[in-house]
Amino acid sequence: QVQLVESGGGLVQAGGSLRLSCAASGRTFSNPIMGWFRQAPGKEREFVAAISGSGGSTYYADFVKGRFTISEDKAKNTVYLQMNSLKPEDTAVYYCAARYSGITNYASSYPYWGQGTQVTVSS
Repeated sequence: QVQLVESGGGLVQAGGSLRLSCAASGRTFSNPIMGWFRQAPGKEREFVAAISGSGGSTYYADFVKGRFTISEDKAKNTVYLQMNSLKPEDTAVYYCAARYSGITNYASSYPYWGQGTQVTVSS
């Protein structure tokens, strides 16, 4: 089993920044696809960003392009989501997810999930 643990969430004012971390442990696998999703109250879980373990290709939802950056530190088995210029509509629980191969924005394609970390952006 793969365990994913997110951290770094919190309360920030609009225009501020946060960096989320997702540490993988357990039966980790080489070059996984790591993704970030979010879910606001009363809304469906939506894709935010993903990174390919091989080559580092990245993929972003349109609403975060230019504001969020996904990156990884393979030595630490950790993926990051740097979030800048935060808006109140970015308020959500942010989840880290992993899959074996094939970068995708479909949540149902990711078999491994963390417990989520709350991000709240005040206006």
